[in-house]
Amino acid sequence: MQKTISKIPKSVKKVISIPGDKSVSHRSIIFGAIAKGPTEVTNFLTGEDCICTMKAFQALGVSIKESNDKVLIEGQGFSALKPPNHEIYLGNSGTGMRLLAGLFAGLSFKTILTGDKSLSGRPMNRVIQPLTLMGACINSQDGGKAPLVINPQNQAPNLHGINYRSPIASAQVKSSILLAGLNADGITTVSEPEKSRDHTERMLKYFGADLQINGLSVSLNGPNSRNNLIGQKINVPSDISSAAFFLVAGAILEDAELKLSQVGINPTRTGILDALGLMNVKFNLENIDKTGAEPIADILISSSDIKGAVIDGDLIPRLIDEIPILAILASQASGTTTISNAEELRVKESDRVHTTINLLKALGIEVQEKPDGMIIQGQNKKPFNPCKTAWQDLSEHSYYISDDKIVFDSHGDHRLAMSAAIAGLYSMKPIEILQVEFVNTSFPSFFEILQSIE
Repeated sequence: MQKTISKIPKSVKKVISIPGDKSVSHRSIIFGAIAKGPTEVTNFLTGEDCICTMKAFQALGVSIKESNDKVLIEGQGFSALKPPNHEIYLGNSGTGMRLLAGLFAGLSFKTILTGDKSLSGRPMNRVIQPLTLMGACINSQDGGKAPLVINPQNQAPNLHGINYRSPIASAQVKSSILLAGLNADGITTVSEPEKSRDHTERMLKYFGADLQINGLSVSLNGPNSRNNLIGQKINVPSDISSAAFFLVAGAILEDAELKLSQVGINPTRTGILDALGLMNVKFNLENIDKTGAEPIADILISSSDIKGAVIDGDLIPRLIDEIPILAILASQASGTTTISNAEELRVKESDRVHTTINLLKALGIEVQEKPDGMIIQGQNKKPFNPCKTAWQDLSEHSYYISDDKIVFDSHGDHRLAMSAAIAGLYSMKPIEILQVEFVNTSFPSFFEILQSIE
């Protein structure tokens, strides 16, 4: 499936409602399913990734229904989960596979987690290794890749808490271990080199778990937590990772004023806002509300004189998913932007260092690849208008440019496809984007919203 973005808006003044946060939506299903009592979720993201998590628990016997724009989960605790009669398919969802591997490690029956071609090529040893240290039994393919067969002998392992120092700051690794810790004896502690997203910790506390946070370490008392999780009401905030695409659009377009309503501003996710500040982008937060499990605010953004900046260090874990669209912002800056310490991009839905650089080259931007990031030469608010290329081999170059259009292959990476589409709003040549169907994994209404501001 392909999509062509073909014109530059003259003026944009708009209020945009972004769909629910993917990370929070995943976790609302997971915790609602293992808690006792009903959980009611509003603003749930109905993207393919989150629907896969929902279907996974339905396969384990949990009643999950959608009614009047709400998701209703009838949780009955761990003991009520039943063996599935088929493999659990998680599509393209790395979050789903890594988190469920941890939770299912403590069950008394076998589960098999599978995914699509992209997910089956992504590394799972980063969760398999610590889970194995806890006593889990997980068989994998090709050195730690899906399918994952958990508890292949249909017997509950005797999980025990560990004190694990993660070599990387990863919310998925941390969450997988903590979810296994719910079924482990003793205390489970995870320490990280930098702070990663804390949605799991927030939701564990919200549902009643015995959890302690000490700087970069999180400790969970499994015996005091696993039977004390109680169903809750959850209002999922709008996803700041999805909002980032339109934040960048508001900054690079001329005569633009966008208001993105009710966006999650969890401090472990607002690295994109810090980066915008470093790059001289004009934005404000209004109607801040910290009464729920996750803080929210309206974000107002307008056309800006963008400056190059250094993006690295502990900022990276808080904006790792936003780096492709941040690169589009950097391409319109005055001066150079350097992105470092982002090795994690190499093992996303695509090698996002390489594919982001290919996108920038397709747009005519001068960019240098580094092992852990890139150096981008900004063109100071100048619409994209690259010269014709001498090839048309997409398999080798991922893009080509003719006299009248740019063609870019997103390689099935939803964030690359959306980043290319935002670039298309500021391009002199139409951009034809290939494999855009994967956008549905995280942002089903993306092109509908985009069309409203074209």
